[in-house]
Amino acid sequence: MADVVSRDVRSRMMSGIRGKNTRPEMLIRRGLHARGFRYLLHDRRLPGKPDLVFPKHRAVIFVHGCFWHGHDCHLFKWPKTRKGFWRKKIDRNKWLDEQAIAELRKCGWRVGIVWECTVKGRTRLLDERTITLCAKWLRSHRKSLVLFGTNGRARQI
Repeated sequence: MADVVSRDVRSRMMSGIRGKNTRPEMLIRRGLHARGFRYLLHDRRLPGKPDLVFPKHRAVIFVHGCFWHGHDCHLFKWPKTRKGFWRKKIDRNKWLDEQAIAELRKCGWRVGIVWECTVKGRTRLLDERTITLCAKWLRSHRKSLVLFGTNGRARQI
């Protein structure tokens, strides 16, 4: 099936998609900052350039977009055009995520992932609950946090 917009229009649309300072990321940042947490942003010295780095807590948080990182939720749908391209791209993103997380853990960092569906879509958590879960995890000594929007589910390891 051919694209419904021209190549130039699609290119312009795709170039407008941000990798940093997304709405979900800003929500997490503002909420944690309001609770007194201080962090570094997108630290290039760390594997995967985590969205939020909390040196005091030896923890990082990634705020992953469900589409770009291939999350199995209602926000992710495989594109109907250029299937091979998208499969390769999203699979590579997932592999890079796994590599970065493994390297961070090897270096003694605790890793949290907040999926986009946690703060967006029909199964999202309340914003306050999301921030509370992140704050509790940061204050704990748990190694991992994974938040995703399934009407309140969170997994902490």
